[in-house]
Amino acid sequence: MGRYFGTDGIRGRTGQWPMTPEFALRLGYAVGEILGENGQTQGPVLVGKDTRVSGYMFESALEAGLSAAGLDVALLGPMPTPAVAYLTRTFRATAGVVISASHNPFDDNGFKFFTPEGDKLPDAVEEAIEARLDQPAQAIDGRRLGKAVRISDAAGRYVEFCKSAIPARSELRGLRIVLDCAHGATYNVAPHVFEELGAEVDLIGSAPDGYNINEGTGALHPDVVAERVVATGADLGIALDGDGDRVILVDADGQVVDGDRILGILALERQRQGRLGGGVVGTQMTNLGLEQALSRAGIAFVRARVGDRYVLEELRRHGWMLGGEGSGHIVCLDHTTTGDGTVAGLLVAHLMHRTGRSLADLAAAIPQLPQVLVNVRLESGVQERLEAAPVRAAVAEVESGLGDRGRVLLRPSGTEPLIRVMVEAEDAGETRAAAERIAEAIRAVA
Repeated sequence: MGRYFGTDGIRGRTGQWPMTPEFALRLGYAVGEILGENGQTQGPVLVGKDTRVSGYMFESALEAGLSAAGLDVALLGPMPTPAVAYLTRTFRATAGVVISASHNPFDDNGFKFFTPEGDKLPDAVEEAIEARLDQPAQAIDGRRLGKAVRISDAAGRYVEFCKSAIPARSELRGLRIVLDCAHGATYNVAPHVFEELGAEVDLIGSAPDGYNINEGTGALHPDVVAERVVATGADLGIALDGDGDRVILVDADGQVVDGDRILGILALERQRQGRLGGGVVGTQMTNLGLEQALSRAGIAFVRARVGDRYVLEELRRHGWMLGGEGSGHIVCLDHTTTGDGTVAGLLVAHLMHRTGRSLADLAAAIPQLPQVLVNVRLESGVQERLEAAPVRAAVAEVESGLGDRGRVLLRPSGTEPLIRVMVEAEDAGETRAAAERIAEAIRAVA
């Protein structure tokens, strides 16, 4: 990661550097300079945002910087992250930008960028942009300044794109769905997708006010959807996050179905239809139950680093189509280039409608092993603790005891001085004891 760019763009607390209007202005100008120098300009730069109140401020500042560098800008308004990726491709745009902090509270915000192909920016381009960010924004000759327009039909274009993920003439008529949009960017698109396909939709989190995005609702709080599903007798609950790139589902009994199980459901169905297109990519945190279920079905599985951009890298490297994370990022490369919560939810809803099977029945094929995560906070010496002989010995002892019935993962946090200890095993008590055994070994290192 660079000074500003992390694994998912730039993110921080609004009003604190770098999430200030001045930085957004510099960022727009730097992006415009770099893309102009590299000869990557063709159409406008598309700018979308989620529903945070600070989005207005950052949209204006970013637009000014891009225009000052000579790039035209097309403003999309509130739009899910996967919609911006899709529209960047279809508009033949120079780049796409999403002003969003995803699942974070409203007082955070951030910037995500897409190439003309709808992919995340290459590391080299991010590094070049960062190298310019310490310089104040200038402005080119007035005759070469960029112009800005608003795209009025962006939402409708994305709704039709989502609907195209299932076969023509398919529908969801008779399916009762509770849909939670987290008061975020999907509020004006996801309901139309499911309603236009004939589903009976009960909406939650569809009244953004600039401050309530992700607040007690959405993919981070699937219990809200679960309660409504049980109370109303719905067939399915769909909980999206603030920028619409992740989804968590709930079955008719109120049981949560996370991204790992959604990924497994889609993989097994694609295999049955003969269109899986290779194997499946998960991450270091993917539940071992999914890996075991795919293995029984003869489906290849590999783990990437945590983060949807790394899932995408592995998919491209293997030439596969399907990957995702337990948090609900589901990437279907035959549909889109990034996690798309609305599309993933639609694919499962269509499978339920077409086969008459319940979500609980579909999810039963993907068991979840007990998983315990212990965060060991340290003052310093994170890497030294990871490499210490007593810690390695504790890990080896646990792994030997678990055999192929479980696994151990130690990884340093990318943002805090702590080590995350994750253990999975078939028995919950054994899992907890194993995680605590390793955590104690880390704490005991002098």
